[in-house]
Amino acid sequence: MRVLGLMSGTSHDGVDSAVVELRQDGTVLRGELLDAGCTPYPAELRSRLIAVLPPAPTSMAEVCALDTLIGQAFAEAAAEAVARAGGVDLVVSHGQTVYHWVSDGQVLGTLQLGQPAWIAERLGVPVVSDLRSRDVAAGGQGAPLVSFVDVLLLRGRGGRHAALNLGGIANVTIADEPPLAFDTGPANALIDAAILEATGEPYDADGRLAARGRVDASLLEALLADPYYDRPAPKSTGKEHFHAAYLRGLVCEREERPGHAIELPDLLATLCALTARTVADQLTKYEVDGLVVSGGGTRNPVLMALLADHLPGMRLIRSEEFGVPGDAKEAVAFAVLGWHTVHGWPSSLPSCTGAAGPRILGSVTGGPVRLDEPDGAASQAPETIRFGGDS
Repeated sequence: MRVLGLMSGTSHDGVDSAVVELRQDGTVLRGELLDAGCTPYPAELRSRLIAVLPPAPTSMAEVCALDTLIGQAFAEAAAEAVARAGGVDLVVSHGQTVYHWVSDGQVLGTLQLGQPAWIAERLGVPVVSDLRSRDVAAGGQGAPLVSFVDVLLLRGRGGRHAALNLGGIANVTIADEPPLAFDTGPANALIDAAILEATGEPYDADGRLAARGRVDASLLEALLADPYYDRPAPKSTGKEHFHAAYLRGLVCEREERPGHAIELPDLLATLCALTARTVADQLTKYEVDGLVVSGGGTRNPVLMALLADHLPGMRLIRSEEFGVPGDAKEAVAFAVLGWHTVHGWPSSLPSCTGAAGPRILGSVTGGPVRLDEPDGAASQAPETIRFGGDS
């Protein structure tokens, strides 16, 4: 089955796409990545999206408009991916998270915009969407769902591995039995917020400004005092908590003391140190041999160097070594989740999300999915996944 996965994460910069050929071979799901890309949001749409994110107020009219406009942007990205890779049998759209409703550590709801009917209408194939809500309804965090694919990817490789995704928020998967997964805190969210507010640029390209800065120890300690870091897993968070106003409040509180103004490079270096420290503090609780790293944060050499310093002796492995480009990993993961959905197999891990049990995720828009005979005849869900020549 040829599946197109679509994803826009907490950086809100565009739609990542991955076309994957998936075929079940006994207990192994074989995957071949046929195409991967990113379609940036139109500038006006991205500005409107950022303007409604918490803690900003908004209206139902704007939510309705964004649901349509984001759906159309996803449909455009899907059409571009199909034009490059050829036809697909199924699309799996994560949509754009705009709110993750957390109260006292419990997720009460989650909202992703991007009406899937626009994709189904544009391509004429079924679309799986709204993959988080069922896990939340079962008492789970609804995140990190990618942990399901991390476990399939890492299982059977020997040693003890973990996976780390450095998007707007950082999440880890510990491939134990049972596995464990959770959001460690911000990865790029606060870094991007700081540079956007100071310069208008969306991110610190190649970590150049952070490389010129020095870590401010007192600000780092203030940031580390956030109660989220001490909460037990399963747990999840987002930009509802770690946003520009949150950072501004901490910086302003510090700068009210004479002689404590902070320059932008020092602020960025400190935020890179926050990400590295909070990830490492969690991972050092587990005896992990290798860490498979993906996401936009891998392109920040300052962040990656700090992470290596905080995790001495742990091998940092790029997801490319397992046949999955780091920038496309989440889009690939959602393609795999949707493949499980249409086969009637659960794709959530209760030990990772805290749900009452495994659940079949998502809803289907656009009609029934025609399964090819080998997949349709399989008697059990796959136990591992391998891409390309990876055995």
